[in-house]
Amino acid sequence: MTTEIETLREQLQALTERVDALESDAQPTRTPVAAPVDEEKFWALAGLQSRLTNHPETADGETMLVGSLTLPTGAPVAWQQSAGTAGLLEAEWSDRAATFAALGHPVRVELLRHILSGTHATADLAQIETLGTTGQLHHHLRQLVAAGWVRQSGRGTYEVPATRVVPLLACMVGAER
Repeated sequence: MTTEIETLREQLQALTERVDALESDAQPTRTPVAAPVDEEKFWALAGLQSRLTNHPETADGETMLVGSLTLPTGAPVAWQQSAGTAGLLEAEWSDRAATFAALGHPVRVELLRHILSGTHATADLAQIETLGTTGQLHHHLRQLVAAGWVRQSGRGTYEVPATRVVPLLACMVGAER
């Protein structure tokens, strides 16, 4: 019995030494962990995961907005935007609050929908009862311009910049329950 105990102690000691050696030599590595996905259903996600696997600099992950569409006006829009996850999580978020706050009013999101649908002139927007009085309309337009969701494209006309169309629609998709 003493021999068995000594053998077990020796094995435990050898195991402890091996673990210690492994831990001291181990360099922390980050490998993207990609959960298997149904590539037919999640084709964009599968592409992103493939990109993460092939680009070690994106080991922390990446978040993307991507879209290709034709607006009701017939204007085509294609946009892709991405950011590394570590950078997003480390960034100061409070400076982005005003951008989100501009979308926090029902009249403003309705106003954006109308502008994307082709109603660009202030006079035409003022005819839409749900957008309020002319003064209220101008107030909401100023808020959207300040946040970068809308820009003035001419005297009394507004548009959603192409670089904001897909992010705006992504916000709408993300807001679905």
